[in-house]
Amino acid sequence: MRILPSLKCLLLPALLLPGLGLPLRAAENAAPPNVVFILADDLGYGELGCYGQQTIQTPSLDRLAEEGLRFTRHYAGAAVCGPSRCSLLTGLHTGHSRIRGNGTHALKDGDLTIAEVFKSKGYATAMIGKWDSGTAGTSGDPSRQGFDEVFGYLHQVAAHNHFPDRLWKNGEQVPVPNEVVYREVNYSDIPGSVATKRAAYAQDLFTEAALEFIGDNAKRPFFLYLSYIIPHANNEHWIGDSHGMEVPDNKPYEDRPWPDVEKATAAMITRLDRDVGKIRAKLDELGLDNTIVIFTSDNGPHEEGMRNPEFFDSNGDLRGLKRDFYEGGLRVPLVVQWTGRIAPGTISEHLSANYDFLATFCDLTGAPAPDDTDGISLLPTLLGREQRKHPFLYWESRETIGRQAVLAGDWKLVRLRMNGLPDGVFELYNLVADPGELGNLYFDMPEKAAELRKLMEAAHVPSPEFPIGRENKNHHYR
Repeated sequence: MRILPSLKCLLLPALLLPGLGLPLRAAENAAPPNVVFILADDLGYGELGCYGQQTIQTPSLDRLAEEGLRFTRHYAGAAVCGPSRCSLLTGLHTGHSRIRGNGTHALKDGDLTIAEVFKSKGYATAMIGKWDSGTAGTSGDPSRQGFDEVFGYLHQVAAHNHFPDRLWKNGEQVPVPNEVVYREVNYSDIPGSVATKRAAYAQDLFTEAALEFIGDNAKRPFFLYLSYIIPHANNEHWIGDSHGMEVPDNKPYEDRPWPDVEKATAAMITRLDRDVGKIRAKLDELGLDNTIVIFTSDNGPHEEGMRNPEFFDSNGDLRGLKRDFYEGGLRVPLVVQWTGRIAPGTISEHLSANYDFLATFCDLTGAPAPDDTDGISLLPTLLGREQRKHPFLYWESRETIGRQAVLAGDWKLVRLRMNGLPDGVFELYNLVADPGELGNLYFDMPEKAAELRKLMEAAHVPSPEFPIGRENKNHHYR
């Protein structure tokens, strides 16, 4: 465990509960809130009705936004799943984080996670779904990173198959009544798989497990990390001519005049929305109003599994997809609902990232906060109070030799490296004037470009495992 500083993360004195006139933790007998954190996999900024989607039905998430707070400038920690999850869990951007790319990399025992924050304050904790921060028997096993209960996939390639024949449960593999075939893939030492018999859908199993965990812990504070795998594709869709958007059926879109892969894409997202509704209904049934429900995504939409992200305008008006450092690859939905604490129907333009949640949960629970976090607590925004702002957000990736991006206020600098150009190509955008990132101002605004380059250089701490640019001797990463 990382040694925590003695200073506690503090709420500003002005942060009073609406209608109560008391600080959030003023009374020792105040019940701590439960937290349900729902993470979608590859869900785009434009794929929910509350973010402008016109075709795919998402009534439960739209209602969540109506009853809570919707962020319009929230970002994933990375543009691909492994580093994005590490950033979320540990509160560090990818210039500082342990895991900066996909693979079999693992968190270490000294890394502080959001689960350990809650566990230190007496919460029951569970990870259900996709982990991707260390496999069984390693220091990154979720049971060694603060989670009491674990059910799901540990590695991201295994999670490609939505109809698996086995899942991990509390340190052991348990059978699932599907039949699959395995095959080595050229980008992972974990084999890929496709189901030949489909009896149980992982999404449904995860929702059932989440409902059970909530019911079992209704009389004590709990933290549920529900890391769904929808709408990620199965990239190993090599049996027959099937697409990779795996779902039990295409309801309610089976009669639409669309390609089958797009029917399946829409059905997956609506199924995800349905299951969020089931979680909300369970909380209501048990009278657990003092529960914070958080919904976001790990990165932008994909074009894998034979789907076309333009079919539903999955990235809205933004440029780029998963793996891109343009807005479409990084900006994601964030909706937060907390009955009696968050004013319904509010919208925030606060610049935030998934690596803010560790600081937020420290602030929420009164747990000690690490000095080295890159996050800033979002609790003031949740409670409608004055919010401290990020001087900048930062991302990096070793893929395709290396890329970096920094966002400071309305200005964003993107750095793309390529063979023959070791210093790379720089692109500068003003996101207010040019939200689609179409007009590169790098040579027109040299002072602003130089300012953001300094921020970019300062944010990057070299990692031997994840070299970028001139540090990167191998240019071939998936």
